[in-house]
Amino acid sequence: MTYRCFNVEIADNVAHLQMKRPDEFNSMVVEFWKELPAIVGEIDDLAKARVIVITSTGKHFTAGMDLANFAGSVAGTAAAAQERGRRAANLRHHVLDIQETFNVLDRARMPVLAAIQGGCVSGGVDLTSACDCRYATEDAFFVVQEINIGMTADVGTFPRLCKLLPQGMVRELAYSGRRLPARKALEFGLVNDVFPTQEAMLAHVFALAKEIAEKSPLAVHGSKVMINYARDHTIADGLDYIATWQSGMYNPEIDMREAMTARKEKRKPAFADLMPIRKVRE
Repeated sequence: MTYRCFNVEIADNVAHLQMKRPDEFNSMVVEFWKELPAIVGEIDDLAKARVIVITSTGKHFTAGMDLANFAGSVAGTAAAAQERGRRAANLRHHVLDIQETFNVLDRARMPVLAAIQGGCVSGGVDLTSACDCRYATEDAFFVVQEINIGMTADVGTFPRLCKLLPQGMVRELAYSGRRLPARKALEFGLVNDVFPTQEAMLAHVFALAKEIAEKSPLAVHGSKVMINYARDHTIADGLDYIATWQSGMYNPEIDMREAMTARKEKRKPAFADLMPIRKVRE
């Protein structure tokens, strides 16, 4: 299928989603908000890959939400109803709908890795903070741009960024609209590593994706579920949930046996893919 905003390739159990509008700095136009959740949802639902890698093209990773698109959506919402309460309720649902574009990355059964070059602005921060791991080039930087255009970031920046950065740094970025350079992002733990070139970064990210794809997809999925749950709950809740998860998902007769046998036979293990998710309305 052809998309306006993405090239999509799947090989060796790794799905590569590449933003492909470099001349427009990969701004997030209307199609972006529809294409990304559709692509990720299909990969996740049909278990088409074991890892998702998101990259970009050109000088910048993304300039964030297309301002013309944003202005149009606000105008349309305002025109939908003159009564303030109904207009506000409608806008709330509009924002929740936009948030789902990046929620699918957080919910996906497989890890999502982001490779960032140049500017990662506004919606780019929302996108990458919903990924499992982030990698950046030396020239990369992050900007909570919303404050510079007179609004509060609302698509996922604060709920997720507050889990990834010290609160004082989040507040500085949110209040000032200053850039967070890649090296400082590495220092604070927002990115996993920084590379001198995009080529070096992509080589590392795809090598890591291949390594993850060779592990048990069920064990990787379980790890992601547990990490996300631990992020959002107490230690006691997390311990209780992993005990429940293991009682239902852990099967030493399958993946663990294969892992041990493969090690003994000095070969790579061969694990079954996750099953496609059956939808009620199919």
